[in-house]
Amino acid sequence: MRWDELEEEPCSMARTISVIGDRWTLLILRECFLRTRRFEAFQSSLGITRHLLAERLKKLVRVGVLRRIPYQESPKRHEYILTQKGLDLYPIMMAIVHWGDTHMLDERGRPLLHQHQTCGKFFDPVMVCSECGEPLLAKEVHVHPGPGARPKTAGGSKPDKIAKPRTAKTKAGRAA
Repeated sequence: MRWDELEEEPCSMARTISVIGDRWTLLILRECFLRTRRFEAFQSSLGITRHLLAERLKKLVRVGVLRRIPYQESPKRHEYILTQKGLDLYPIMMAIVHWGDTHMLDERGRPLLHQHQTCGKFFDPVMVCSECGEPLLAKEVHVHPGPGARPKTAGGSKPDKIAKPRTAKTKAGRAA
């Protein structure tokens, strides 16, 4: 895989990395979720060069993660607001934060605490199954080719038949 062709890969992770896969983009997104909106505020907070910041913001706007909204006419200035596509990156960002809070802490402890406004409690993000609500553990997840998978070939032969994922109903039917 070539870095500049990741968005064309039939792989959801590769396509996502093509959007958020560099350190500056992730840090810009962190700032967006901390409600930073203006160019100067991003630059001040991150210490990034104007050129790099402009380039990353332009890409995030182009791919639909941010939208650019004018807030001043003379000189013309813009704010960068997360779109729904951008807001949907929140679980990814929280997973990275949680990993850092678990594995990269020093004696000072967590740099930020996250509080859920609905219940008022401080929390750790947890990924759960959308079907049963149980926590997801890597050892308990199996992966199957989906309809967008690239057919595999072995030594120039025909692509392998793509197996359909089993459902509980299919498993139960076979057991009977």
